[in-house]
Amino acid sequence: QVHMVESGGGLVQAGGSLRLSCAASGSVFSIHAMGWYRQAPGNQRELVAVSISGGSTKYADSVKGRFTISRDNAKNTVYLQMNSLSPEDTAVYYCNVVSLIGGRFDAYWGQGTQVTVSS
Repeated sequence: QVHMVESGGGLVQAGGSLRLSCAASGSVFSIHAMGWYRQAPGNQRELVAVSISGGSTKYADSVKGRFTISRDNAKNTVYLQMNSLSPEDTAVYYCNVVSLIGGRFDAYWGQGTQVTVSS
């Protein structure tokens, strides 16, 4: 089991920045990937960014060049630096951790943190 605690959401004006954090605990030795998803009202949950153990990262096209995902492996924490925010980025942001044990992948979700961008 992996447990996560998210922080860093809030209200910001368009053009502003926020930094989300997600600290993992539990079976952290098994972590394969850490990332962020978001879900706006009426929309499906979508990938924002993911960091895979080994160093590769992936971003949604809509956030490329504005958002940066990073990890502190010593703290088992993943960050999402969000710059040049727009109202379209308003959503609940969820931390996601994928563990890999014995060839089996399991996904864990944080409780979500609200990000609201005002115009």
